[in-house]
Amino acid sequence: MRRYEMMVLITDRLDEEAAAAAFDKAKRILADQGGNLLEEAWWGKRKLAYEIDKRDHGFYGVLDFEATSEAVTELERQLKISDDVTRFKTVRPEIRVRTA
Repeated sequence: MRRYEMMVLITDRLDEEAAAAAFDKAKRILADQGGNLLEEAWWGKRKLAYEIDKRDHGFYGVLDFEATSEAVTELERQLKISDDVTRFKTVRPEIRVRTA
């Protein structure tokens, strides 16, 4: 399994509780696919850098996890078809090794 980091942008058409539930759904999908959640951060409602679909705010959440590439593909597929998720971005963070 490899390490990934994913930022999820959820529409501000939802209230805070519904947006948090949409974020929890992404975590459940990850767990169902055998992923290991290392860390999560719920940033809440923030102003977007630019308008998306005529909206200027959204709810942000970040997942730091380990998973197979198949699990990430399935998670991204399900986020793409969700009406609650505006955007998401998955990256593989660079792991630095300190040398003496």
